[in-house]
Amino acid sequence: MNVEEKVGVMKALADPYRLEIIEILSPEIRCNCHLQDQLDIAPNLLSYHLKVLREAGLIEGTKRGRWIDYALTSDAAEVIAAALPERLRP
Repeated sequence: MNVEEKVGVMKALADPYRLEIIEILSPEIRCNCHLQDQLDIAPNLLSYHLKVLREAGLIEGTKRGRWIDYALTSDAAEVIAAALPERLRP
């Protein structure tokens, strides 16, 4: 992972809404409608935060009709760990 990619991951996690989305998705897959209810933010703002997390490689979405189910990527923990300086990695 290059420095720009590391910065992208860290920036994605630095926002309170995005960090909360990661927390919500941590135990299970959630529909964007459930995320909307839990976060109580405007739909366009939620879409933006989901886009940032997708681009950082932390979440993925699966379309289901007019809804999208979001989940952490299978390697989200590794992506976050790889963004840390080597001495801080688990």
